Amino acid sequence: MLSDVPLDLPVRPVLPALVAALRDAGSAVLVAPPGTGKTTLAPLAVADEVTGRVLVAQPRRVAARAAARRMADLLGERVGHRIGYAVRGERRVGPDTRVEVVTTGLLLRRLHHDPELPGVGAVLLDECHERQLDADLALAFTVEARGTLRPDLWLLAMSATPQADRFAALLGDTGRPAPVIRAEAALHPVTRIWTPPPRPVGAPGAGRVDRALLDHVAATVRRALAERDGDLLVFLPGAGEIAAVTGRLADLRDRVDVLPLHGRLPGAAQDAALRPPPSRPDAGPDAGGTDRRRVVLATAVAESSLTVPGVRVVVDAGLSRVARTDLARGLGALVTVPVSRAAATQRAGRAGREAPGHVYRCWSEATHARLAPQPEPEIATADLTGFALELAAWGSPDGTGLALPDPPPPAAMTVARETLRTLGAIDAQGRITRRGRAIAGAGAHPRLARALLDGAQRVGAERAAEVVALLAEESVAGPGDDLAAAWRRLRAGTDAPATARWRAEVRRLRSALPARDLIGDAEPAADTQPAGAGAREPRANRGAEETRADRGAGGTRAGGGDRAAGGRLTDDLAAGLLVGLAYPERLARARRAGGTSYLMAGGTAAELAAGSGLAGSVWLAVAVADRSPGAPTARVRLATPVDEATAREAGGPLLRTEREVGWSGADVVAREVVRLGAIELVDRPLAAPPPELVAEAVLTGLRQGGLGLLTWTPAATALRQRLAFCRHALGDGWPEVSDEALLADAPRWLGPELARARRRADLARIDVTGALRRLLDWSQAARLDALAPERLDVPSGSRIRVDYADPAAPVLAVKLQETFGWRDAPRVADGRVPVLLHLLSPAGRPVAVTADLASFWRVGYPQVRAELRGRYPRHPWPEDPTTAAPTRHATPRRR
Repeated sequence: MLSDVPLDLPVRPVLPALVAALRDAGSAVLVAPPGTGKTTLAPLAVADEVTGRVLVAQPRRVAARAAARRMADLLGERVGHRIGYAVRGERRVGPDTRVEVVTTGLLLRRLHHDPELPGVGAVLLDECHERQLDADLALAFTVEARGTLRPDLWLLAMSATPQADRFAALLGDTGRPAPVIRAEAALHPVTRIWTPPPRPVGAPGAGRVDRALLDHVAATVRRALAERDGDLLVFLPGAGEIAAVTGRLADLRDRVDVLPLHGRLPGAAQDAALRPPPSRPDAGPDAGGTDRRRVVLATAVAESSLTVPGVRVVVDAGLSRVARTDLARGLGALVTVPVSRAAATQRAGRAGREAPGHVYRCWSEATHARLAPQPEPEIATADLTGFALELAAWGSPDGTGLALPDPPPPAAMTVARETLRTLGAIDAQGRITRRGRAIAGAGAHPRLARALLDGAQRVGAERAAEVVALLAEESVAGPGDDLAAAWRRLRAGTDAPATARWRAEVRRLRSALPARDLIGDAEPAADTQPAGAGAREPRANRGAEETRADRGAGGTRAGGGDRAAGGRLTDDLAAGLLVGLAYPERLARARRAGGTSYLMAGGTAAELAAGSGLAGSVWLAVAVADRSPGAPTARVRLATPVDEATAREAGGPLLRTEREVGWSGADVVAREVVRLGAIELVDRPLAAPPPELVAEAVLTGLRQGGLGLLTWTPAATALRQRLAFCRHALGDGWPEVSDEALLADAPRWLGPELARARRRADLARIDVTGALRRLLDWSQAARLDALAPERLDVPSGSRIRVDYADPAAPVLAVKLQETFGWRDAPRVADGRVPVLLHLLSPAGRPVAVTADLASFWRVGYPQVRAELRGRYPRHPWPEDPTTAAPTRHATPRRR
């Protein structure tokens, strides 16, 4: 039997119960901490009990390969006999294979191809707790396939965390949860050592990890080597940090093996970290002899699904790298975040698998208490375009009824579906199209699959597969941000491991092309040109060996044409076309000649890194860009130069020609604009703009610029103030003449004058006084002069203008001598409102302000008379002004 292997691990005692649960219920959940043997022993036990092959799904390629090798080693066999594996671009199985370890992505492909999974007796979904998108989908699809097509299929979810109730509910039948089998951890104790950096370090984010923290991690590794025995497993967020810490430990290599472990490494390098060193008890026969210690620098891949033998000490940097998507800008980024408490516990457990161990945590105990309890599921933060296509291909566009652990966020799904509709992968109802099935069948992100399918017809299948493989396996690009240069390096084979991975992916993508697209290196007979693209001038083909020095002033860097005779694209432009087909919104044009700042078609600003060899390119097709939270621009990580013609071709759906009539901020502007997304390509005057659009633009300008664009004569201002007074005194039946109200109602009261206006100067010519009178109905117009007279007669016979600037208190400024004979102040608004009198001296200076004239004559006037009659002796100052004759003039001087 396969399970009769000489390995006593904590999961072994529960295997009979596990098999019994599967036999009884058909599904189960196995909860077992890391290192307890669930990945190794559970598949062998299940294989002994079922007819057909056992598929074990792992979230990562490195874990799939390692699990298969470990089981094969236990059986004393080579991989490919009874134990096999399949990952993207590589499969090692045979006719006798009983257990096949696959990635969750490959399991999804098989479920789409045939959801009955013929020949498969059981599916084991490992590391479900990691909550990767493919793992969530594999769980949901397998549950539905079992429930509708394969009730005999055994389904087991395996998790390293105790939160199993959710998975049990999802796997259960008829409302009854699946049985949960738990394996207790018989791990050795692990002592925690808190080692925060000696000084504060920068917070993690989208940028690089603070060098000070990497220095501290390297120093902690040295300390642990000095204080403890056994091998060290060091957790870092990514390959870049692993390389940086490896460099800091270079002087240890004469006595310590420093080994990286991450998904970008070739298989041989991964195996070197995962196999015990020679002379170890578990190294196997004929291993040779050495007692060198090992320091394995690993990403999160080593948290749960892999066992690194010989480890007694864990050094944890406390960081993890997760995908984040900026939905508004269509940019994704790998962001460094603090590790969760659950992940920290799993990492620490790696030190206690074989003996008592120690974990050095590079943060404080207080910081640990503030960490998130669980990692965030990928569905909450990632780009869901591929996820949405998988659902559509399965026949459940919105995921309703599927056993998904969490529903997808609505906003992210809306963006994903819109992207798929743009690609032609789904229809308006979200159902997958024939083209969508071809895109899904490519086994790549939908954007890259679109570039592969459409690009093969334009640049040839081989070149399309090569560039898309580079985009799909970004790690093979190497240093720098020039994608075309990376393509040339891969073709030259200067980095053998990277080239091998790339060529394997090229072969896979080439084989995924439908037969009609297998057109070799031949180009289309005619170079299809989108409408409005303009004429292209063929240029000599410089071939794949072209270098930057070969590019002339009129070539790609300058943004001119770079096409070969007959319409064939050079390799640089072919790469740019393919990138543009995948990411049309990332086609970018320089903001100024020779600069490093660009505007992408999606509207996001982007910057090249300092010293980039792409600087000076007029156009770029940006393959990878990210934007740190709060940063004003995105940073270009990988791109290639293109010319405008190629940008137009790749971004065809974003091309549009529009007639724009609007207000520029100073006047009406009418123009015809050709745009590629947010990038203006052509701007020319519009000779005869539609009058209705011009009128709308003038109105917009008036509302933006305000009423000051009109000419407010004194008469117009006075009329507006009188109308405001009437509304204040007499109620809402009278028109509102505030700035806001007049601007909102401008088409009515400005009437035909506004409709005839064609530019700013026409606004200044409008008769505002006449326009304001349109606000009055006939009865209001008839009564206005009586209710709010423009002038009032005073006793002297003068007609003096009333100031209505304050609608609550109209003012009449009049010389005191002209009011003799008045006993009370005049009133307006049908006698409702007294006029506020500003009584002036003979020199025109105010001597009193009153609305109660009778009181003033009694109390205030005597004092004013006493003060001023000596100063103005030629003017009358009677004792009783109410009976005196009013006058506008002084007494003539006697000769």
